[in-house]
Amino acid sequence: MIKCGIIGCGVIAPTHIEGYRSLPEVEVIHLCDLIPERVNALGDKYGISRRSVDYKELLADPEVDAVSVCTFNTQHAAPTIYALEHGVNVLLEKPFTVTLDEAVAVCRAEKKSGKLLSIGFQPRGDENMKMIKKIVESGELGRVYYIQTGGGRRHGIPVSWSETFIENDKAGIGAVGDIGCYALDMVLNAIGYPKPLTVTGRASDFGGKTPEAYAAVGKPECAKKFSVDDFASAYIRLDGDVIVDFRISWYMHMDTTGDTLILGTKGGLRIPSTECWNGSFNKPMTLYRDVAGAPVETTIPLIEDKSDLWDKKIRSFLDAIITGGKAPVPTSQILYNQAIIDGIFKSNEIGHEVEINIPEICKKEKSL
Repeated sequence: MIKCGIIGCGVIAPTHIEGYRSLPEVEVIHLCDLIPERVNALGDKYGISRRSVDYKELLADPEVDAVSVCTFNTQHAAPTIYALEHGVNVLLEKPFTVTLDEAVAVCRAEKKSGKLLSIGFQPRGDENMKMIKKIVESGELGRVYYIQTGGGRRHGIPVSWSETFIENDKAGIGAVGDIGCYALDMVLNAIGYPKPLTVTGRASDFGGKTPEAYAAVGKPECAKKFSVDDFASAYIRLDGDVIVDFRISWYMHMDTTGDTLILGTKGGLRIPSTECWNGSFNKPMTLYRDVAGAPVETTIPLIEDKSDLWDKKIRSFLDAIITGGKAPVPTSQILYNQAIIDGIFKSNEIGHEVEINIPEICKKEKSL
């Protein structure tokens, strides 16, 4: 029996609890949140008696084998590092962290601990997402050299879920960290996660600071609280001479930021945009190639996948613990994702392209 704890009892925590409780070999035994009322409400709802307001107290519980870290973005790094240092496996919600420095610190703690750390990118479990990777790896596209990706919401700032998404001291980053990380992962995972080299980025908050952005949810007061990004774009150079043209939006006066396009020397793949980007798509893809000198288009049927992606995420995490396998979504990949996000904001701040320099995770011993 694997015994789990939950650090952070906000809106996403019940999904983790229900995912764990759906599996016979798991028991959720301990909850933690800074706000006593919140941890008590969740504990009462699910009948979990062990409750703490300090994650260090939860991680001192000798029965806890693994935790889900479901805190605010700005609080992802500290409890994850502490858990790893105390021999506890971790499923960390996205985004990985807020900054690259935090992500590096987490990776170093993971490497030193030898424990399992997986990042919560549930779209990876979607069979249609897996098909993108299969198409690229099949060689049908040839050598990939250009990618356009991102995702948009016309009116989609997630304050109906929680206002913490829009407060800088809690979220740290907005649309880029919430849904932009999914768009980056979709294409980077497909092409083998090459190392990012440079980024030119721009982030803005024009929509989030207007009361009109919250008309549908009746929360105009959120305009005064908004202190993160609601839109961003970037031009990213990757190792292997690949370019990524990226854009993401929570709020804009447009129906889409465009389809995702993967261009290769032999073919191209169009992945359709959605009205409300959450990391998956719901229309067939199109493959473009030349056959006998003539342009041909092939529709890739949408795969019907009725499985719950959140349950898949938790199942794969637990399977890796049980079997001693690798992390389903490893930090070695998502570190590059986070480096790009970090680069977007650094470039935005200084107004020009920045080089991406990722510190060594394992510092080499000096030879005598």
